[in-house]
Amino acid sequence: QVQLVESGGGSVQPGGSLRLSCAASGAIFSLLNMGWYRQTPGKQRELVAAISRDGSENYADSVKGRFTISRDNAKDTVHLRMDSLKPEDTAVYYCKAAIGTIHGYGSWGQGTQVTVSA
Repeated sequence: QVQLVESGGGSVQPGGSLRLSCAASGAIFSLLNMGWYRQTPGKQRELVAAISRDGSENYADSVKGRFTISRDNAKDTVHLRMDSLKPEDTAVYYCKAAIGTIHGYGSWGQGTQVTVSA
């Protein structure tokens, strides 16, 4: 079972930036596909960005050009750099790890709140 711990959430004004981090343990990190999801009250959790074990990146259309996902296999960590933040980016952000597709079964972190408001 993979354990995931997120950090880096907080409050920021529109146009600002935040960097989320997710530290993994309990598995060989370089074999994991990693992703960041977000969820707001009353809505389904949505995939924001994913990075495969070979480094391929994918982004939701709503964040393309503003968010960047990266991984550091030496530190068993995945990051999400969020720039040009908008109020609609406000959500709880979750890190996910999966041996198979990121859309399938995996392990979740506890979530970190991101609030974008003036």
